[in-house]
Amino acid sequence: MQYLMTLVWSFLLVTMLNYVVSSVLDADFNFATGAIISVIFTVLVFIISAIIPNEPTPDAEHH
Repeated sequence: MQYLMTLVWSFLLVTMLNYVVSSVLDADFNFATGAIISVIFTVLVFIISAIIPNEPTPDAEHH
């Protein structure tokens, strides 16, 4: 379920960003580009979350 919701939020946010930036730059809005970039962004988020360890760092001993 977390993968699906990550994809949904990524799709919504990246498509919205694509629309706003294309409006500001007075460029054509391309829905497919936003959808493709959102899938790539989702995959990158999953890769980064797999790389970052879940364990807390050990406390440093002060001298």
